[in-house]
Amino acid sequence: MKFTNALSVLLLAASANGFSITGPACASTSRSLSFGMQKRSHALSPLKMSETVEKKDEQTFEFQAEVGRVMDIIINSLYSDKDIFLRELVSNAADACDKKRFLSVTADASENDVTPPQIRIKADPENQLVIIEDSGVGMTRDELINNLGRIAQSGTKNFVEALGEGNADVNLIGQFGVGFYSAYLVANKVEVITKSMQAGSPQLRWESDSGSSFTISEADDVEPLEGSGTRLILHIKDEAMQYLEASKLEELLNRYSEFIEFPIKLFKESTEYEKVPDEEANKDLEEGEEPKMKTIPVTKAEYAEMNTQKPIWLRAPKEVEEDEYKEFYKSAFKASYDEPQKWTHFRLEGQVDFKALLYIPGMLPFELSKDMFDENARNIRLYVKRVFINDKFEEIMPRWLKFVRGVVDSDDLPLNVSREILQKSKVLSIINKRLVRKSIDMFYDIAEDEDESKYVMFWNNFGKYLKVGVIEDDKNKKDLIPLLRFFSSKSGEEYTSFSQYIEGMPEGQKSIYYVTGEGKKNAMIQPVVEKLTSRGYEVLLMTEPLDEITIEAINEYKDFKVLDATKEGLDLEDDNEEKKKEKEELNEKYADILEFLEVELKGKVQKVVVSTLLTDSPAALVQGAYGVSPTMQRYMKAQSVASGGDGNLGAMNQAVLEINPKHPIVQDLDVMIKNSKSSDETRNFAMLMYDVASMTSGYEVSDNGEFAQRVMSLMTSKAKQDIPEEDTVAVDEK
Repeated sequence: MKFTNALSVLLLAASANGFSITGPACASTSRSLSFGMQKRSHALSPLKMSETVEKKDEQTFEFQAEVGRVMDIIINSLYSDKDIFLRELVSNAADACDKKRFLSVTADASENDVTPPQIRIKADPENQLVIIEDSGVGMTRDELINNLGRIAQSGTKNFVEALGEGNADVNLIGQFGVGFYSAYLVANKVEVITKSMQAGSPQLRWESDSGSSFTISEADDVEPLEGSGTRLILHIKDEAMQYLEASKLEELLNRYSEFIEFPIKLFKESTEYEKVPDEEANKDLEEGEEPKMKTIPVTKAEYAEMNTQKPIWLRAPKEVEEDEYKEFYKSAFKASYDEPQKWTHFRLEGQVDFKALLYIPGMLPFELSKDMFDENARNIRLYVKRVFINDKFEEIMPRWLKFVRGVVDSDDLPLNVSREILQKSKVLSIINKRLVRKSIDMFYDIAEDEDESKYVMFWNNFGKYLKVGVIEDDKNKKDLIPLLRFFSSKSGEEYTSFSQYIEGMPEGQKSIYYVTGEGKKNAMIQPVVEKLTSRGYEVLLMTEPLDEITIEAINEYKDFKVLDATKEGLDLEDDNEEKKKEKEELNEKYADILEFLEVELKGKVQKVVVSTLLTDSPAALVQGAYGVSPTMQRYMKAQSVASGGDGNLGAMNQAVLEINPKHPIVQDLDVMIKNSKSSDETRNFAMLMYDVASMTSGYEVSDNGEFAQRVMSLMTSKAKQDIPEEDTVAVDEK
């Protein structure tokens, strides 16, 4: 027997020299049965023999792989949120229960432990302890050395260095005991009481204060475990006292572990109300009279199950009822008053295996009503083997799908690793593509529904997100464009789509036209709309700054170019000699007015041109081919002022003035220029025409005072003409 023990130690020592052992050698090298670590098969950690401690059942192991540095990395880098210690330890316990269930299938029936799998958690404020106990597979002495000593491997240093350089395979991190060692985020000392499910295994204690060593000894002096399992005893740090409150632990369990397969029970106080006889009121109770009762509060301290809700995404979609989907949505996303409009439940198998359940809310979530990209909005919850990991991963869903809620559960992601590292995983990229595709499919399902009001409701709630998707997501832009909806010159109070626009196009129309403006009314009064509606063309109305940015990202749709009708050079003319000749004649006939206006409006417009497309308006302002609309100019000006600028956009404000030679105002101005070109009346008349064109085209009047003076001058002139001559003399004499 002694020879066997010595041989075991020599074999271990020969493999490498990761850490040293002081005390009697390990009895044998058994296969690794992990206490809740990632389910991998590992060889025993390398050992070398050292001095013998004069204790019968205790062994002391000294770490030799810069434990201090590694622990510093774990606590300060991998885990920025101390709350996750409970997530890690509970998921470890669940893995231990799962492994026990698996091994029990092949074990001898006479050796089977019939203890039901469960996880129990208790806070002991008086002794400053948190105790986490599972009835899982447990560990032998060799497995304690192997599994809880992994962090001492010399390879850990290399892994940490590679991690910093971005060269490490993050999936390997589970092999280093990081999940277990997250206990030291809140504890300065950890005890592990464990008993393996292997027949005849003793109850053992593993103990370490995260310093340079840990000890393993028999644990006959503590309360025995019922069957196999593991009990973690965390000696909580003074700065982590909040974790000694049952309410805090309950909050963490509800956040991270509500869908763990095995029962999780928390020791907590609860108050119930019982009816008991009221002794005071019953003093004078007559015989046969019913005793009077009173209600008293009764406080009980007992274990209560925390994870009663079942993860419906793990079931086959055909097995889940519609009401179950709705109830899960309301419960999981705290949306008691919201009915989901649509959902999709699916599983992806192949390169990545994951299950997902996505919802489109029935109304805009409250947290997004103030900020459409609120960083605190938690829309997609990521699970690994039912364990909640995080809901802040930007990579799992693009921000334009911020309103889509759901859960994703994957077995292919590393569990005990931080959010920052997980974001480097290629698996997230694959999940992202599938979630986006499924979300877009849901949008199309709503759009194609016979009840058109459903998509109208969807668009009113979430249309702005699809617009952002067109702007930001080039890969999916083509699929999003048909889902866009806008008001138009023909749609009235209804929305229209690009496809509907094309269906209503008259013969000969070559492009899709739009104008921008603040609201439908302001967009419709623009003179350029006359150019199109007079020909029977429909005009799309971009009534918000976001609309304009969106439409500029769309160059064409189904072989039709998408054009801004307010840009210079809009060509609606038929290619014939008569039209060209007419335009040349008009330019020659009104050469004087063109020259006069260009001089008077120098610095305000780029140039003045004659238009044959205007009908009811005397003039209109249009932007150059690369100009910015007036709506966007106001937005940019406000942004400039907000950031400390003066709001001056320079030449960007200079548009092109188009005049309608057939309009009486333009013809009157032409006569005034020929008769009295330099008079104030002529100048005021010309400037007033420009001001009106500015306002109706969506621009701001540059000087409201001067505009008011010109209007007053015109009104005074008209009033004098209307007053009889004798009345005028009388007024002058007074």
